Amino acid sequence: MRYLSVCSGIEAASVAWHSLGWQPVAFSEIEKFPSQVLAHHYPDVPNLGDMTKFQEWPDESIDLLVGGTPCQSFSVAGLRRGMADPRGNLALTYLAIADRYKPRWIVWENVPGVLSSAGGRDFGSFLGALGQLGYGFAYRVLDAQFFGVAQRRRRVFVVGYLGDWRRAAAVLFESPSGSRDTAPSREKRQSVTRTTQESIAARMVAFGEYVDDGTASAMKARDWKDATDLVAQPVAYQSSDGVVRECGDVMGTLDAAGESRGSSQQRFLMQPVATAMQVRRLTPTECERLQGFPDGYTNIKDNCPDGPRYKALGNSMAVPVMRWIGQRIHAIEGLTIVRAYSP
Repeated sequence: MRYLSVCSGIEAASVAWHSLGWQPVAFSEIEKFPSQVLAHHYPDVPNLGDMTKFQEWPDESIDLLVGGTPCQSFSVAGLRRGMADPRGNLALTYLAIADRYKPRWIVWENVPGVLSSAGGRDFGSFLGALGQLGYGFAYRVLDAQFFGVAQRRRRVFVVGYLGDWRRAAAVLFESPSGSRDTAPSREKRQSVTRTTQESIAARMVAFGEYVDDGTASAMKARDWKDATDLVAQPVAYQSSDGVVRECGDVMGTLDAAGESRGSSQQRFLMQPVATAMQVRRLTPTECERLQGFPDGYTNIKDNCPDGPRYKALGNSMAVPVMRWIGQRIHAIEGLTIVRAYSP
């Protein structure tokens, strides 16, 4: 599988998909430090730079386009200008790149706030344009905490397949009977995964019913609540009276400052030091682990400053989530090849 990565950051996709044998054709990243990380780990892969200049890029044959266009304009914590913000319009540039290269697969990531930006019209514009390009698609909110990392990080993932929505849906959704942790019995208030289908120039699969059964499954459509519900559960916080209180074992969303985001009414700090009951910031190595990167992945030179590492990691996708999506695509690709060449 040959893929083109835009808004590449520090390449969670390449870390996640290396074991699949997939080959990055090129990256597109303009930030200085992430570009240095890419050059350090992938010296043979060109960084094409500014994605708005894609018309100047070389012609390539690619199977997949992946990217998480800037999320600030869609975040509920931002100004919510959506597609009116130049950063939001990079989502449409992403689609223009897909139109030029015509990959079989597309994988796009953003914050849950995109679902309600401009009353849902921004996301609808994106999906409508994707359908007009000939892609069938599915979307789902996935939370990194259910993929083996200790932080709540909910993100919208759109998977598209050229000409067939069913393959896209098969990547993000699985029948309840195939779930790895299906309970032997269900309580009255529990329910199985439910999907609905609509037609917006192409069919899409919507979110399943939220199942609050306490299990940690990447398969169930249990990750969706309200798109504006971003209150995270921290490891610890310091209240107005100066007392540090522990609040559980799952952190809030890691942000670009290396801190955990909570509600707008209080800033959640990081893990307590048990001996003195103090609160400290996570180290860059701990942030790498929270995002699923190898230790030292962003420590690319002697005396590498922490600030750029925090920012790059906070802006990255979570590696385990991307690995799961890649494995699902890989499996569907295998089935497609078998069917294509079966007698």
